[in-house]
Amino acid sequence: MKIYKSKIGTGLVIFIVLIFGISAYPMVKEGIWEGLLPMLLIIIFIVYLFTQISYSIEGNILKVKCGFLMNKSFEISRITKIIETNNPISAPAASLDRLVITFDNYDSVVISPKQKYDFIDHLKKLNPKIIVTLKSKKRATNH
Repeated sequence: MKIYKSKIGTGLVIFIVLIFGISAYPMVKEGIWEGLLPMLLIIIFIVYLFTQISYSIEGNILKVKCGFLMNKSFEISRITKIIETNNPISAPAASLDRLVITFDNYDSVVISPKQKYDFIDHLKKLNPKIIVTLKSKKRATNH
């Protein structure tokens, strides 16, 4: 079994820090300390989720795990396409540097493996019929 951790995007982290910083500033300024507790719990939850997102390949199965919220398995033989995207749609991905994996029944999952090209190569070895569309033309020619 090979486990690929999710890439944690700097832009996404900065955005979250800014949102919480802007929200917390008036509370700190006015000394409303009890308002910071829920924010702290949310931040802890987000950090937990970001560090618990992984994608594992075991035999012909791709497992997508996001903490205790998501644990799905997909047959690699059913993957038809992998498309590179920056779509911010809600997904088990801690970065906007993402891949959309489409299956033969038109289902899809959006993920963001840290080792994106190794991940794609691994899937292609198991299912050479996968069509890969990457933004980088240089890298796309290798697929």
